[in-house]
This record gives sequence, C-alpha cells and structure tokens, in this order.
Amino acid sequence: MGLTRPKNLGAPRALPDGGLRVVALGGLGAIGRNMTLFEFDGRLLIVDCGVLFPDVDQPGVDLILPDFTPILDRLDDIEAIVVTHGHEDHIGAIPFLLEHKNDIPVVGSRFSVALVEAKLRERRIKPAGIVVAENETLQLGPFGLEFLAVNHSIPDALAVAIRTDAGLVLCTGDFKMDQLPLDGRITDLAGFARLGDQGVDLLLSDSTNAEIPGFVTSERQIGPVLDKLFEDVKGRIIVASFASHVHRVQQVMDAAHSHGRKVAFVGRSMVRNMAIARDLGLMQVPEGLLVSMDEAVRLRADEIVYMSTGSQGEPMSALGRMASGDHRHITVEPEDTVILASSLVPGNETAVYGVINRLARTGATVIHKDVAKVHVSGHAPAGELLYVLNVVKPSNFIPVHGEARHLQAHARLAIESGVPEDQVIVVENGDVVDLVDGVARIVGHIPNNLVYVDGLSVGDVGEPVLNERRMLGDGGFIAATVVIDSENGKVVGGPTVSARGFSEDPKAFDGVLPLIDDAMERAAQDGITEAHQLQQILRRTVGKWVNDTYRRRPMIVPHVLEV
Repeated sequence: MGLTRPKNLGAPRALPDGGLRVVALGGLGAIGRNMTLFEFDGRLLIVDCGVLFPDVDQPGVDLILPDFTPILDRLDDIEAIVVTHGHEDHIGAIPFLLEHKNDIPVVGSRFSVALVEAKLRERRIKPAGIVVAENETLQLGPFGLEFLAVNHSIPDALAVAIRTDAGLVLCTGDFKMDQLPLDGRITDLAGFARLGDQGVDLLLSDSTNAEIPGFVTSERQIGPVLDKLFEDVKGRIIVASFASHVHRVQQVMDAAHSHGRKVAFVGRSMVRNMAIARDLGLMQVPEGLLVSMDEAVRLRADEIVYMSTGSQGEPMSALGRMASGDHRHITVEPEDTVILASSLVPGNETAVYGVINRLARTGATVIHKDVAKVHVSGHAPAGELLYVLNVVKPSNFIPVHGEARHLQAHARLAIESGVPEDQVIVVENGDVVDLVDGVARIVGHIPNNLVYVDGLSVGDVGEPVLNERRMLGDGGFIAATVVIDSENGKVVGGPTVSARGFSEDPKAFDGVLPLIDDAMERAAQDGITEAHQLQQILRRTVGKWVNDTYRRRPMIVPHVLEV
C-alpha cells in the first residue's frame, strides 16, 4: 500500500467560505521545526513554533527555523501562538517570530509559557503569555480551543482541540500513554473518546514512533536502574539528559540523595529550566542536595553527580565540551561514569555516537540506552497510536511530527483502524489542506524554505553558501592568481597557486602552472581581456587538472588582477 501526495502542486486558490485551511510550515520530513497554521474566516492561529537542529550536512548552522514568509504580511491576523509543550522543537522559534510583532499572545500550560517567557526575556521581548490547563477552554476570535492533558517527556504537555464552524480538529501534540507516570498525569484518553463521540473532522497526531510496535515502557522502570548504577559506581557520575526532562532529573536527584551524593547542574539551559520547574513545584529537591559548580569541584569523586546538557551530541553543549576536553570545570577521567539518559533524536545519531566514542577514549565508562534501560521514549509507539485512532474515529487524518517513514507508517495504521484511505492525507512542509464540508483535501503548495540561523544572522545563509562550506570541508580550498596587462590580456605576473586543507606537498601544484600559462596565452590571442571571463578560464583549467590528477573536488577561487 502506498500513500502519495499529488504531484506538481501549484499555489492554492482562495479559501472557500466556511472552510478551514491547514498549512504545515514545519514538522514534516524531519524531527523538529514544528509549526502548523490554521486559517478560518480571515483569522490565523498558530500551533507550535519550533526549531530544527542542523546535521552534519549543514556546517556552521546553529538553528533552522520555519519559513515565516507566508504570514509576515498577515501578522495582525494572528490570534495567538498555541504551544503544546516546552520542547525546543516546538517553542524555539517563537522569539524569532515575535521579533516581527512582539505582542502576539503565547498560549500554553504554566511550564510551557514559563519556558517561552524565559527565552523572550533573554531577547528583551516582553512576553504576552496566556496560561491554560487541561480541561479548560478558551475562545480566540473564531477559534474555540479546548485543552487536554497528555503524557510526554516534559511536564504540562497538552493536546488542543480547535472548534470552528468548519468542524472540529484535534492536535495531539507529542504524547505517549504511560499508565504509571511519575507525576500521575496520564494522557486523557477519555477526553479523546468524548471528542470522538462528538465527531472529530480532522486529527493531526504525533508519528515519531509509528514504526515501533507495542506500548511504551513506564518511566518508573528507569528509577531502579539509576539507583543500581549509583550504588555500583565509586567515582564521579555525569548524567546527560534533555534540559527539559524534569522527571528524569528528579530520578537522578532521588538516586543521588539515596547514595549520599550532591548534585550540580551543568549547562545554562539545565540551570534555567530546573529553576523554573522548582519554582512551579514540578520537582522536589531535598534540602542541601544541590551545590554550585565551585562547591562541586571541591567534593570527593564519590560525593558528586553532575546533571548536564548535551545528550544529543551538540558540540557546544556541556557534555560536548567535556568530551572534547574544553569544559572549564570538568575534565573526564578514567574513573568517571557517564550516563546518557536520553533517546536519539533521528538525525543526531552520528553526533551522539561521536561524543560516546570521545568519552570512551578518555577511559571513562559510558552507559547509554543500548546497554542499560536509562531512558524511555516520550512518544507513543504503534499500539498506543491505534488506541487514539480507535477512540477518536476521525473523519480525516494527517500524520505529523516525523520523518517520511514515520508519517507513512502512521498513515497505514490509520487505514487499518478504519479511516478511509482517501481521507488519510500525507503532506509535506508547505502543503495546504482545506477542510470543507467535512472533507479534507490538499489544494496546493506554498514555498517552504529552510531558514538558517548562523550566529546573529537569520536567513543570510542559503544553500549556495552551505554548498561552498561542504566543498571546503570535503576537499579544501585552492586559490589561483594571475596578473594580466589590462590592455592586451597577457600575463605579466604569476601564475601562483596556494591551498588550504588540500595537500602538504609544496610541489603539489607544479604541474598546473604551465597549463595556466597556456590557457591565458590562448585567451589573449583570442582577444579575451575581460577579467570575469579570464577568471572562469582559470577556474576551469585548475579544476580539470585537479580532477584528472587527484580525483578531488576542492573549492577553487580564481583571481585575475589587472595592471
């Protein structure tokens, strides 16, 4: 069975009267950059606005944002940004959007809004947060919102039901159905069923683990594993986790307290998020358990646990700097035990295993999910996704939040559960879906580019720049220079060839110099004196010689100087 979207989609026509438009601005085809736009009666509602973290094919990039272009001329039409939970792939791009209009309300649970407000304050943007909780409703323009509790790897996650005259839409957000969660807050399957009985016209549901059969392991199974590890380890313990995984941090603190160890938070986001969680009463900290970094480094190895960021192999995170030997306070030693209490976000595997290998080279013991049950996923596997499909009974279904294989797997589950195949819609970022008279259809596509953040620059780096960076990283850099007479085009100086990252042999380019002389001489005889044309001849001459001689493709930068 294959589920394919229409090809050669053009720009969508105007939204029919009474219809609801759904536009995926991110979150499809990769884990991250989640952002969905809803339009009804001339008003807009955004659900989530997150970032995507770059992979090895995007050198130098810090973050990847959704493409805001389709809404920049309609900012006054936006009722609010609704956030389902506080993970970076759902809230990380909000400050970049609010730089265009800073008074757009942000709606979410108290922890989610607190995390967003902390990010906004760092950018000196005054937040306009609206705090909601499960079982509450909110009317924003033509959008009636109802919030339902869902269990995830962060406290206070919510699903949101959106009511308009066009129908009822349910967005699950990221969720799982842990039946014994640490905070006792389970996914509101009864609420999902109640909405299903009312008639859900469109369901958008988390697809991350759609390929994995069965049901999720309870978070409660992690605590005893950590406790046993802490009992056996005599040296320092370094635990890396998501900076928002309050429940995992609580388990680490509980194990540390049981075995007479202090805990120090490492990494700016870990310190910030745990302070927020503590202030909101989402975690319980025994008196005297937490210590500063200055206090931690003075303790014996068997008295301290470092709770760190960097579980996804981020090179500039606390754990990444420890692995490379660049951390200001912590140098990993053979007696240390490093625990990666997290799952691998798809696309981060190379970075994570790179950190594991660098840590292993120090002689430290590295424990991760492949060798011990130190983490369970925050996303529902196939068995739980089927439960949701069966109780919601949607008329139309769009799988979201996942790579292409996850979306396809979730689409097949929907069909198996009884959703008609022609009402299961697999879309890509930029696709436009209209819900009209209870039927959802793809009606067009809008351009949807990756927007790269590089340092303080947003959108200044595009694919041409990244291609040049990849070329530099793969093959190095060659600069070829000649000086010509501006009147007759004849060479009067050079040629010279220099390189970086290509070869350490000082004679590596001796063979190409006479070829450059010949090429320039022929160009002069042909009457070619324009500098740009001569640069292209120089580039082609050097490029062909390098390819024939070395079978390599470095970046070649020609310089033609006129005198």
